[in-house]
Amino acid sequence: MLTAVADYAPDTAPADAEDRALVGAAARGEVPAFETLYRRHAGRVHGVIGRLVGGHGARAEDLTQEAFVRAWQALPAFRFESAFSTWLHRLAVNTALMELRRQRSRPGEDDDAAFDALGTPDSAGHGTALAMDLERAVATLPPRARAVLVLFDVEGWTHEEIAAELDMAVGSSKAQLHRARRLLRDRLGEPA
Repeated sequence: MLTAVADYAPDTAPADAEDRALVGAAARGEVPAFETLYRRHAGRVHGVIGRLVGGHGARAEDLTQEAFVRAWQALPAFRFESAFSTWLHRLAVNTALMELRRQRSRPGEDDDAAFDALGTPDSAGHGTALAMDLERAVATLPPRARAVLVLFDVEGWTHEEIAAELDMAVGSSKAQLHRARRLLRDRLGEPA
């Protein structure tokens, strides 16, 4: 019997209340409050950006900083219509998607040559090694396929939301997801 994911969700009310107070202080220009928000949320922001842009290196670090700069600038207009973490997460996703759009405008960015650099999957069956292989494989996906995979499978977006955000048809979103999953299976040595 499957139990709803919400049944396992941690109690976020205290964190949301603390974030709310910190957001109010940061919106008034109190830098220490924003620093606390940064420390609380930097890992999640960096994680989603890294998954979307294909790596957790210097570019993901730069985009994480860019997302927080944008958050600082937009904070006075934050209306508390959602949790700060939700708002910040969406801002981070949008920052990464803007980077993907910039990459798309450069020639040669959406080819499959990056797959040649990917190593062989871990054959010892270690969970950590497999997770690293999966993360490396996702990082080498073509940018649009990677974005659709992360937004759909990791972030829980619908194909309609993805299509609107990435300026593509819903059918293209579905096709990119299928492509990304197929490429991942091939690279990880799993049967089709």
